[in-house]
Amino acid sequence: MTGDRKLSPFQMLALGLLLFAMFLGAGNTIFAPMVGQAAGSEMWIPMSGFLITGVGLVLLAIVALTMAGGTVEQLASRVHPVYSFVFCILLFLALGPLYVNPRTTSVVYEISVKPILGPELTQGAWPLIIFSMIFTLLGVYLSLTPSKLVDRVGKVITPIFSVLLIIVVVKSLITPMGELHPAVDPYKNGAFIKGFTEGYLTMDALAALVFAGVFIQSIRGQGITTRKGISFTFLKAGIITVIGLALLHISLAWIGGSSVDSIGRPDNGGTVIAEAARTLLGYPGVLMIGLVIFLTGITTLVACLTAVADYFAKQFPKVSYKAWVWIHATVGLVIANFGLQAVLSAALPILFLLYPLGMTLIVLALLDRFFGGRRAVYVGATIGAGSIAILDAVKASGNFVDELNGFFSWLPMFADNGGWIIPAVLGGVIGYIVGVAKGEPAIDRTAHISVIDAPVTDNSEARASSRKA
Repeated sequence: MTGDRKLSPFQMLALGLLLFAMFLGAGNTIFAPMVGQAAGSEMWIPMSGFLITGVGLVLLAIVALTMAGGTVEQLASRVHPVYSFVFCILLFLALGPLYVNPRTTSVVYEISVKPILGPELTQGAWPLIIFSMIFTLLGVYLSLTPSKLVDRVGKVITPIFSVLLIIVVVKSLITPMGELHPAVDPYKNGAFIKGFTEGYLTMDALAALVFAGVFIQSIRGQGITTRKGISFTFLKAGIITVIGLALLHISLAWIGGSSVDSIGRPDNGGTVIAEAARTLLGYPGVLMIGLVIFLTGITTLVACLTAVADYFAKQFPKVSYKAWVWIHATVGLVIANFGLQAVLSAALPILFLLYPLGMTLIVLALLDRFFGGRRAVYVGATIGAGSIAILDAVKASGNFVDELNGFFSWLPMFADNGGWIIPAVLGGVIGYIVGVAKGEPAIDRTAHISVIDAPVTDNSEARASSRKA
């Protein structure tokens, strides 16, 4: 890595924690506890699948983006420029107003507000409406006002959250809230693939496709400027990140699994975490975790508002960045007031569509040199994955579930929303055969200009250097 500044172990750790902080958000705390509650003593089976899509794919996405030039637009354009535009629009909408923004607002309300105010003051719709308006306006203000407050808060949040979680986990091990129960539906059968698809909900792998460019600029700011140096540094930081994320989700799953005797089975992970903190640490525990979730949530909201508004302002420059912030904030505010469970359910179709497509792009980027980067392979694999992902999205919306499962019962894992994998592989193989037969030349990716190679010319990306839910 000639020409690169050599980072000390502490500096490398700091970069890894920075990347970890970009994925640490309020939304990450609510899924693993529900897996633990339902899977109980068998939680290791679904959590193995959960960690693949919720954690392992984050590292693969990081590696894939460094190999693809640093932006999801460049990677998706290997299929086709029009496909890249449509895929990125859906991805950024999910990262912002359609899913992550309202999810963040709802999670903060469930963990930071309801347990502290109590049931008497949180009855009816108005408490959520009032809180979501205040929370969203604060997010808009921070997104529109040049300030380092969010970054400063974010640097404090990660260690505070980690220490608090360690306290809660250690307390739950010393004085368990209860026994691990046998698995209940939906983890009695097909637990691994169910956990695999539950990992979609974290959206971390898809977020990695968005935030990779921002983190690459952070690496460049440390004096690492060569392609090899950036890729190597990114990979080491990614390993630190996935270790942190894995420990986070495993710990939360244990807390959820051991909490059934004490708090029952709430309908969302936010309530599980809040009530577990109350049981283990009393009211001070509720206040502590409520404060951290609130601060994490506001940085998440600001990160997503800025990243998504910046992207839309570049794609549709006739509408200003500030206008896009208000548009996305307003849409997210409206959706958040349907409640956390409604937000999670409504987002399922788009996530079941985007995750197979995103995973296909990641794997193809990693294998690119083995098939010469031929576009036909990208097209074939995307058609194979996408055709089934569309059906999974229809099922996730609650429509034609039995009919589709019956008609496609011959396709392995279709009923468990994993049926896209084999068609993606077959589509890629067919694409390779077609590409070679048509004389499609192999592509030398090293000749392509990328975010890794290019100097920083746009300060707008710095606005997104915060956190993700």
